[in-house]
Amino acid sequence: MPVSRPLEGKTALITGAARRIGRSIALALADAGAAIAFSYRGSEAEARLTTEELRARGARVHAFAADLRHPEAAPALVAATVAAFGRLDVLVNNVGRYEAADFDAITDQQWDDMLATNLSAPFRVSREAVPHLRRAAGGRIVHLTSVGAIRAFPTHAHYCASKAGLSHLTRAMARALAPEIQVNAVAPGLIVFGPELTPWEAAMRDRTPLQRAGTPEDVAGAVRYLATCNPFLTGQVLVVDGGLSLM
Repeated sequence: MPVSRPLEGKTALITGAARRIGRSIALALADAGAAIAFSYRGSEAEARLTTEELRARGARVHAFAADLRHPEAAPALVAATVAAFGRLDVLVNNVGRYEAADFDAITDQQWDDMLATNLSAPFRVSREAVPHLRRAAGGRIVHLTSVGAIRAFPTHAHYCASKAGLSHLTRAMARALAPEIQVNAVAPGLIVFGPELTPWEAAMRDRTPLQRAGTPEDVAGAVRYLATCNPFLTGQVLVVDGGLSLM
């Protein structure tokens, strides 16, 4: 059976894809045929490894250092992507920040960094990408939000607020950019990156109806679906959490 490559000849830009979930998304979209541009901030060694892995799979790839908390980084990243590949068809806003803090201990700096990373960066990169995605005839934007946008975690108020904002931005952008561009989001639940779980992760797993934690590949599969699916789908947040948000 031939391998399905629905993104053949297209270019995908994934923010924050040197490692973890972003890396898995880059691999999934490369396997679907896309040329891959991705950003990283401090993970230079991981970015080199991910670049090598993508090239070993036959993908064209460029990695760009970018601190997307700063407004000037978004236009530079999008311009570099288009200069490298000549087009942009899919944008995945994966870059994100996560931390726990008691509400009354959250500093202004923590609040500002969280919103700059999780909400302002996707907005700015999307804004810069829109003209190129419109020219692509069927451009797609996929945001990475979180089950924390649905459920309120008391020690993650700044994180939950940023991801809830991104979920609603998804819906607003879907209306604003239709019909040329489809905008959707993936909201992961508990995602683990190794065999050992912390006590908190184990408790979350045990509360998940499917009785397991998610993997980066679970999220990447959902992103690939939204990057290639039926063109009559926009403004949706696909929750990939094993049913945790139902509890």
